[in-house]
Amino acid sequence: MGRPADTAKREAIVAAARDAFFERGFAATSIEQIAADAGVSKVTVYNHFGDKRALFAAAVEEQCEIMRQNFDIAHIARGTLRERLTMIGEAMVSFLSREEMIQFDRRIAAETEHDPEIGLAFLTAGPHRMKRAFTAFITAMHHAGELQVEDPALAAEQFASMCKGMGDLDRRYGQPTDPEQDRARIAAAVEVFCRAYATAVNC
Repeated sequence: MGRPADTAKREAIVAAARDAFFERGFAATSIEQIAADAGVSKVTVYNHFGDKRALFAAAVEEQCEIMRQNFDIAHIARGTLRERLTMIGEAMVSFLSREEMIQFDRRIAAETEHDPEIGLAFLTAGPHRMKRAFTAFITAMHHAGELQVEDPALAAEQFASMCKGMGDLDRRYGQPTDPEQDRARIAAAVEVFCRAYATAVNC
């Protein structure tokens, strides 16, 4: 049995929006063009999402789903604490290193100058939601006795910042990705994080 028509249409609209926003940016993308690319009417787009900003949020959320899947506790329950943290760091950096994500980030930063709500939509659908997921993961490890963390949200920010390091800025300003340096940065982030928060039995 195939997917319900409404579900298939919604997926087609989000896919078309994702491609359009990534290629042309928010301001230069029109609902009319997205509808045409998705093979639906403009009314159908509005019925599913209401307006362009809501559609933009859905497109960002769809892209971020790849990364959020790696924050699923059940998915990363296997392995040592260091192995799980390494996997999270690698997933994060790999996601942020995608060329289309780098271009998208640049466009959103530029367009936020003209419309701060665009930046808020991006932060809400992507980084803030992923931070909550990682915070929940750290909290679960705290309750399991693997970590001793007073402020899981702050710890999540610290780990993400260490994994990204200057590599995040380098990529944003056109410097080539250095996989070896990324691996070294993630390994060091895991080491520092474990020294700061891991319980003695898990060091």
